[in-house]
Amino acid sequence: QVQLVESGGGLVQPGGSLRLSCVASGFTFSRYTMNWYRQAPGKERELVATISSTGGRTTYADSVKGRFTISRDNVKNTVYLQMNSLKPEDTAVYSCNYRTVLGVITNYWGQGTQVTVSS
Repeated sequence: QVQLVESGGGLVQPGGSLRLSCVASGFTFSRYTMNWYRQAPGKERELVATISSTGGRTTYADSVKGRFTISRDNVKNTVYLQMNSLKPEDTAVYSCNYRTVLGVITNYWGQGTQVTVSS
């Protein structure tokens, strides 16, 4: 079955960096666009970054442009999110995601990893 397992979250001071990883299994990873989302307490889930199946195209939320970098390794079935210059407002649970469209849209999610930016 499909599994998405995130890791790399933690507590970091403002201005610091973290690298999140999401290891995928149970599907042909290299065929799918992958996404990172985040959700802060009391807020709606936000799409942070997207990477195409080959890694040739990436998009970012305006709030993270220039600070975050999404990448992938299709040999290791892993998608990464490098987060630099972290701000307190980046505090959230970060989850990786992909979706299939076979008549209906089906979203697959990992369990999420907590990122807390605080001094």
